[in-house]
Amino acid sequence: MEDFLLTDDERRSKYDARRAVKSVPHELIRRIESEEVVFPREFIDIITKAGTAGLRFPEEYGGRGSSWTGEAAAVEEMGYLGFTLSCMYSLGTIVGEPIHRFGTSRQKETYLKGITSGKKYGAEAITEPSGGSDLFGMMHSSAEKKGNKFILNGQKRFIVGGKGADFFVTYAITDKNAKSRTRGISAFIVDRDTPGLKVETMYGLMGNKGGGTARIVFKDAEVPEENLIGELNCGYEIFNRMMVPERLTTAAGSIGVSMATIEVATSYSLKRESFGKKLIEHEGINFKLAESLALLQSASSMVYVASRAADQMEAGKADLSYVRKLVSIAKLHSTEAMWKIVNDSMQMLGGIGYTTVYPVERLLRDSRLGLIWTGSSEVMKLIIQHEFIKEFTSKEYWSTRREIEKDALDFKLEEEKVFN
Repeated sequence: MEDFLLTDDERRSKYDARRAVKSVPHELIRRIESEEVVFPREFIDIITKAGTAGLRFPEEYGGRGSSWTGEAAAVEEMGYLGFTLSCMYSLGTIVGEPIHRFGTSRQKETYLKGITSGKKYGAEAITEPSGGSDLFGMMHSSAEKKGNKFILNGQKRFIVGGKGADFFVTYAITDKNAKSRTRGISAFIVDRDTPGLKVETMYGLMGNKGGGTARIVFKDAEVPEENLIGELNCGYEIFNRMMVPERLTTAAGSIGVSMATIEVATSYSLKRESFGKKLIEHEGINFKLAESLALLQSASSMVYVASRAADQMEAGKADLSYVRKLVSIAKLHSTEAMWKIVNDSMQMLGGIGYTTVYPVERLLRDSRLGLIWTGSSEVMKLIIQHEFIKEFTSKEYWSTRREIEKDALDFKLEEEKVFN
């Protein structure tokens, strides 16, 4: 995200994040990758002491009241550390958003301040074994009201922070008789020490080490009624709002990962000699670099547009449906661009790029998750076309547009326009 597009406050957030990233010990990254560290609380301490956690939250809760654009600019910087820590950084905003938007004063005081101070790290517990992309259609987790508590049963998997997080934002069925699958579901905050919450499985992952990714089980877990987020049976609206930061931060982090690999590959190609000249002087290399930079620039521009649209939504000048479409485009484009750029960076390094001498092989393994995490590329395409068709078929869409079909010479031949 180019600096000239940012306000002074947004630029400050970006460079504070950059300084925090620079201060992260290289040894910590290596220990995470070698799986000596399962969940890096040291990283949480670094970002909170730097004042870069929970940027979007109000100052009274330890945040900066930052714009979505400022948040995205900071997450982009975190991408230099790799996809794992970029995602871990983003989770503060992701799980904090529903609390910030729908939570009670007590919830904000406890959990938003916990996030910004580093005293409470939050994770989202959404995906279920039976339903990933089709979460609401295949959800089995349920919460039954008994007295002043909800009795929560079910399980969630692929939970980043499953091992290590202090609390979880989760969703469960609270009205089994609801007429629609988007009704009858509620959102909850579940503390780590809740009786009946258990870490069942720690996953071995291809990449993204150190996130404490696990399957957690709720078995008659007693959740106090004051930990209900928003209104009962209104979890679908909360979920859709939560997906804005989830997908926007994924897109922004992808930009940082991409640039990190480009920098490694560029540095190598300026030093390595082949066939009597530097690699960068070979067309096969410098064209690949140019293509990567052009792809990265277009992805970065889309992240900026989506971020600004989210800011307009906050100001009441854009609706959630439109923002949802742009954020999905940004997530789709940025993660797929990242995957291509990291692969091309490895190609620029040649054989040495496939070894652990350089970090590109780690970034390649990590970046593959981007096309799956927070909604796969295929789900993003479903959302994009769905939101566009909704726009396209509205009266507002056509109220100011030209009737392009009348530009055809034979537009009056209605008998030739056969649709069935």
